[in-house]
Amino acid sequence: MTPFTSPPNPQAYRTQVWEIARQIPAGKVATYGQLAALIPPPGGMTAKEYEAFGARWVGGAMAACPEDVPWQRVINAQGKISPRPGAGQQAELLRAEGVFFNDQGRIDFEQYGWNGPTPEWCQARGLFPPRPLSHGNQKLF
Repeated sequence: MTPFTSPPNPQAYRTQVWEIARQIPAGKVATYGQLAALIPPPGGMTAKEYEAFGARWVGGAMAACPEDVPWQRVINAQGKISPRPGAGQQAELLRAEGVFFNDQGRIDFEQYGWNGPTPEWCQARGLFPPRPLSHGNQKLF
């Protein structure tokens, strides 16, 4: 069994995730992987190991977020809402913000994708600068 079922300091990790998620403006979405990519791997973990777990950890953080975190703005890398309790509410909240889904239930990253916080904001918090959400038809997260 892997030693990385959760971050070494879950509360510190969640706090970082929530701080980032609070930056996502209304009418925009980010992916779990996009948020994870902003956070450096915890000590004792390689970048490759973190890449395999980070998005799941972000999902766990979002499932436990305080009320002031716009949880509805974080979706999966397919541009969809992950199936789980609350998925219908998430879709309603996003639609209320002007985010729309195509016939396959996907959100267009080109139109609604968030490019992340500014590099300066990230640097001030010890985070990595944002990477583009997509490049043409290739999804990066």
